Amino acid sequence: MRVLGIDPGTAITGYGLVDFDGELRLVHSGAILTPSGLALPQRLLLIHRELSELIQRYQPDAAAVEELFFSKNVRTAMSVGQARGVILLAAAQAGLPIYHYKPSEVKQAVAGYGAAAKPQMQEMVRLLLGLETVLSPDDVADAVAIAICHAHGAQWNQLLIDDGAPG
Repeated sequence: MRVLGIDPGTAITGYGLVDFDGELRLVHSGAILTPSGLALPQRLLLIHRELSELIQRYQPDAAAVEELFFSKNVRTAMSVGQARGVILLAAAQAGLPIYHYKPSEVKQAVAGYGAAAKPQMQEMVRLLLGLETVLSPDDVADAVAIAICHAHGAQWNQLLIDDGAPG
């Protein structure tokens, strides 16, 4: 199973592709960066275009997207919501099943603690994938953590299905 994890953002959209066949393996990760001077519609178009190209190139089996965390800054939340919308559109256009995870769910699945700090999460991602260094920027590490969260959840769901299957 190949999972595309996505951490939505207007300025930086982190992504990470993880293969899972009983063991986790990082396939590719990075960030879609949009210039701050670019108008919002063009930034959204850039995110959609680059994400669509990634999906076509790496052919994931599923997309796992972080749900929005609403802060006090409504303007930021609105623009991130718009970025999330074009991300969902790109995944849906590619026919991918889309899964949504709250930040606390990702932290619980990856670090075992729903309020884990960013450095803890980055280190757990590094350890789980056997990487020499932590992934950066934070948006990339978060996206890979989202992919790992989905891979772990899919593994448990498959075990439950297999356990309940007539034999």
